[in-house]
Amino acid sequence: MNRLRLTLAAALTALGLAFATPAAADAGPGRCTGSFVNPITDICWSCLFPISVGGLEIWPSDRPDPDNPGSPLCLCGIRPGIAMGFWEPVRLADVSMKPWCFVNLGGMKLDPGFDIGFRSISGPSAVGGASQYYSSWHVHWYAYPLIYWMEIVADFLCLEPGSVDILYISEIDPLWQDSELTAIINPEAVLFANPLALAACAADCVSATTGLPRDELFWCAGCQGSMYPMNGNVSASIGHVQASRLVLSRFAFKLHRELVAWGTMGSEGLCGKYLMPVMRKQQYRFQATNPSPATSGRYACPPVGASTTFQSAGQVVPAIGEDMGYLVWRKRNCCAL
Repeated sequence: MNRLRLTLAAALTALGLAFATPAAADAGPGRCTGSFVNPITDICWSCLFPISVGGLEIWPSDRPDPDNPGSPLCLCGIRPGIAMGFWEPVRLADVSMKPWCFVNLGGMKLDPGFDIGFRSISGPSAVGGASQYYSSWHVHWYAYPLIYWMEIVADFLCLEPGSVDILYISEIDPLWQDSELTAIINPEAVLFANPLALAACAADCVSATTGLPRDELFWCAGCQGSMYPMNGNVSASIGHVQASRLVLSRFAFKLHRELVAWGTMGSEGLCGKYLMPVMRKQQYRFQATNPSPATSGRYACPPVGASTTFQSAGQVVPAIGEDMGYLVWRKRNCCAL
């Protein structure tokens, strides 16, 4: 009888282990939060403007706009056209300290079955007599050609075609995990690791907040800090908004350095995309989508490096809204038919 009981107990235990489900990936303190982006109500549609023909704004905006080609006429090979300039929503980005946290996919957290890419915030630590926090972040990059797949404009050659898709996951990128490995793609970082180079970022901060960032100060991310290293390690983290925007700026720069992202603005972009290994910061605007969508106001979609002081409130909700989501707007100049 005892032997039968032991056999039955062992069988039940094995059956229980076979059908047991792992603990929910979003349970406990590492819970992933977020929501799906509503393509109607969560989009700052005024960020599409200004729209220009040549150097003339036909639909003006109070948001700053980089220089457009002066002539309204253009020529790509033997095909003539009109030089158009506008802003296009093309990418979504998750920025979170929790690995495999897909903020813009409803706060879904995957469980790959192994520990990889765990990120955190720590501090304060005394550096130079001051206290500062250190944080590490992951980024997920989505294709999101919103205007194209919603068919808002039909038969417009300037729009990026495609559908929603996941393009990049930083958890599996070794260059994103380690600052020493990151030096492979940004060896010039040693030239700007000095007080004078960092002090110059103050000018970029003012310029990005009041107008457009200064592309010649390419090592600066304005008010957020330095573009180097090109990974998710933030040595001086002031808050979730500042740190996540800095990481997103670095990530965009990283894609350009790896020749994954290309240039689309200016006269060079009229006939197609072109190589831009040193990212021009004026090409991008970042609009918050999670935890609270920024859909109106002058700073709903600020440029790279703009101060977070003037952005709308509610961008961080303690415990339930610390995972950030952004919609990336890209400046496009195109020779349209």
